[in-house]
Amino acid sequence: MKIRVGVVGPGDSVGHILALSREYSELEMIPYIYKETKETEKIIREHKTEIDLWFFSGQAPYYYARSKGLIGEENAHYPPLYGSSLLGTLLEAHIREGGFQQASLDTIQESELDILKNTYFLGDLNIHTFSYNEYEPAEEIIRFHKKLFEEGKTEVALTCVQEVHDRLREQGIPCYRVVPSPVAIKLVLRYLRERGQSNWYKRSQIAIMGMEVVHSASSLEEQHFTYEMKRHELEIKQVMLDYAEKVQGSFVQIGDGLFFIYTTRGEMEMHFQEASMYSLIEEAKIHSKLKVRIGVGYGLTAYDAEQNVRLALQYARDQKASPVVSVDETKQIKEHLSECGEEAVSYQHRIWGEEWEERFKGAKINPAIVSKIEYLSRHYQKNIVTAQEVSRWLKNTERNSRRIMAELERLGLAKVTGEEQPGQRGRPRKVYELKL
Repeated sequence: MKIRVGVVGPGDSVGHILALSREYSELEMIPYIYKETKETEKIIREHKTEIDLWFFSGQAPYYYARSKGLIGEENAHYPPLYGSSLLGTLLEAHIREGGFQQASLDTIQESELDILKNTYFLGDLNIHTFSYNEYEPAEEIIRFHKKLFEEGKTEVALTCVQEVHDRLREQGIPCYRVVPSPVAIKLVLRYLRERGQSNWYKRSQIAIMGMEVVHSASSLEEQHFTYEMKRHELEIKQVMLDYAEKVQGSFVQIGDGLFFIYTTRGEMEMHFQEASMYSLIEEAKIHSKLKVRIGVGYGLTAYDAEQNVRLALQYARDQKASPVVSVDETKQIKEHLSECGEEAVSYQHRIWGEEWEERFKGAKINPAIVSKIEYLSRHYQKNIVTAQEVSRWLKNTERNSRRIMAELERLGLAKVTGEEQPGQRGRPRKVYELKL
């Protein structure tokens, strides 16, 4: 099966990319041509379900699409502009214009220009630059070139954006376009081929979705072996069986109140977005009158996936609500805590070693909580905290967080460095330094 690549850009750039892609038989290149960068949004929205990966002709359409939240680093790329690309355009402009001393240039970074100047002798040529990291509207770039030209500070404009090139030409300003080199385009084609093959193997991974009944202390004693409990579980089985059909999976009841669906990662990711996970939880609750939690495990083998789904359910048991927790093949843990699919936290399962595992056995804290605090500390770039701040991170009570911090202090993973007064009244709060 070929990897479907959408090529987005002006007509000449797209044609150049298609010509160089002919030797990559694994790629099916589908052209999408625009006249203005803003048309990128419409192209992606209309064709995103048909495309595996996106190849943008340059920085402008790529970052415009990123700014709209339409693509990510994992499914799109563009060929960067190096000094060699600029050198060819400078030579063309010099020949056609009969020589010049002053020019304006957009997009290309100052560092690339410095490398070019240090590598090649450019004589007395002075280049005024307008460098930017992501996306700038064409109007801003045109204004930059036009102002310098009208003030007599430049004789030629060099641009990396087709729309800017065409508009400046219409206004009578000598303008030449810098385009990616064949080497840069081929590097992106190789990257997309490898990324596409990697995604294909990833989608073929085993995925197991586990649903577990959340028992209260009373229900565990009173209903565990009653006929009523079995009737409720039959209702859950019906819900899970319907979902197994939807994701082309195999349904298995593992034990009392525990159900697995075996499928592939591709099917799970296509059908099982976070919002639908919560819909499934609500549907199970409506039909069976039972609260449930969901864990998802991914793995290269069925054994790995089953270990990970059990780990996901173990993490889910530590939460107050009925969250959805997933664990992938690298032990990356994701907790999805809202019905809108907001990913609350994602962190790596930490391997503590035998000595620490032994110490945690006698501790009143789960190693998973410590891993989460470590991740959040790095995320917020903060290792001086109070129990109140930790309670906001973990979304639990301040009292519970005080207990957690006291246990971290006892284990040597946190140290009291002082106290702070929250207001005119109340007891001072301990300030801790995390030693994770």
